Formats: sequence, C-alpha cells, structure tokens
Amino acid sequence: MTALKNFFKTAATAGALAIAALGIGSAALAEELDTITAKGVLRIAMSGAYPPFNFVNEKNEVVGFDAAIGTEIAKRMGLEVEIITTAWDGIIGGLLANKYDAIVGSMSITEERAKVVDFVGPYYTTKRAIFTKAGSPIVSVAQLSDATVGVTLGETHEQWAREQGYKLRTYKGLPELLMELSNGRVDAIVNDSIPVILAMKEGSYDLAVVPDLVTDTIGAGIAIRQGNPKLLAAMQDALDAMQADGTYLAIANEWVGGDIR
Repeated sequence: MTALKNFFKTAATAGALAIAALGIGSAALAEELDTITAKGVLRIAMSGAYPPFNFVNEKNEVVGFDAAIGTEIAKRMGLEVEIITTAWDGIIGGLLANKYDAIVGSMSITEERAKVVDFVGPYYTTKRAIFTKAGSPIVSVAQLSDATVGVTLGETHEQWAREQGYKLRTYKGLPELLMELSNGRVDAIVNDSIPVILAMKEGSYDLAVVPDLVTDTIGAGIAIRQGNPKLLAAMQDALDAMQADGTYLAIANEWVGGDIR
C-alpha cells in the first residue's frame, strides 16, 4: 500500500482541494453527524484484505473484526452501515474526498495521520513484528540488511522499513504478503503481530517471528474527517458503551480469539 510521508502530503492536498471546490467550510463540516443521521447510513471504509480484521468471505461479504466493530457502532448510533472496500494507499485521500464517512480498517494512530484526520479510539492495540519462513537463516533484525522484505503499500510498516534502508517489495494486503513469503519471493515481512500470529495458529502458514525487534505498542483508531466533534463524540460514546457492556469482548472473541484492547 507509496512512501507514507509523500502519501499524506498528497492526501491532505487532495482533500483540501476537494473541500474548497465544493465550497464547504469548516463550520459546515462540523455538522456532518446531522447529515449522516438524516441519510440514516454510516459509510465506513477498509481494505477488505486484512484477515481476520477485514476480508471478503465466500459469500462476497466484507466481514471480520473491523467490519463487526463498525457495524455495531453504526447500530448504536441508530444508523445502517455501508462497508466500502478500497486500496489502502489511497484510503485517507478517499475519506478527505468524502467518499465515505469513516475508516474502520485497523489504521495505526500516528502523529502524521493525526495532522490530517481525527481518530476515535483506539479500539485495539498490537505491535510491529517481523516474520520469516520457519527454518529461515534470518534469526535477527541485523540480518535484514541483506534481505528482501515485504510490506503492505501505504502502511506505517512500509515507512518504518524504508527508514531502516531495507530492500522492499510492496503488496496490496496481508494475503499477498503471506503468500509471497511462503513462496520465497521475499525473505521476511513486516506487519502487525496479531493477524499473522493468528494465521500461524490456524496452521495456514509455517512461519517464525524474528525475536529481537524492539517495538512500541500500536493503537488502531477509527479515522474521520477533522472538524467534526459531534460525529467523533457519538462514535466514541458508542465504542465506549460496547466495551463496557461486553459486546466488544464478544466480537473480539469471535474474530481474534480474545481481548485485544
């Protein structure tokens, strides 16, 4: 999923131009909750390529932890939900261009992104991890300088890996990353830890974690356009309520096997 720094500059510019072209000021944007409520539908975006958080099932439905969280938030706001899938590297640009109302797609909360969008949450936490095929000679982060590393285009992991100076191959989503690693087209991949570890537990992939990566906990948030305090508060209230009454835990148990707050 482009270098993240350049992507944000492009996304921010595109969003600003779109708003200016429509003649919409910040005061109007602050009332988006009223517009959404009048329509009765909350449009949420995700890549659809990040199982078990969001993916397309055999019935061609977008399902997973993110989809369930977004649907429940909309329900508690008295709204129907419309799930839109889009490429990850353009997902913020689409939000700023009003193609959807929120991104519920396991987006890491970062200072760079917070300059462009506002965040509800975090609604779960994870960590960056590096994975290789089981039995790989790569057993240390120091060995990645001579390796080919796979990342998802537009993710924070891509930016981080570029800052390390790694030789990269970029992909559209996690299924491609896992397949390329299994097929030996890349020597390692960088990703959030939870979805890859779950794939390993299911027996789908025979992988190993590079053990000596030092990383901070990463919070995933729901992105909305800036200047919408009413919408942010309504979504945060819904998220807080479902965490308090056990609904969040039930969703987490179903899709990821436990509490990931």
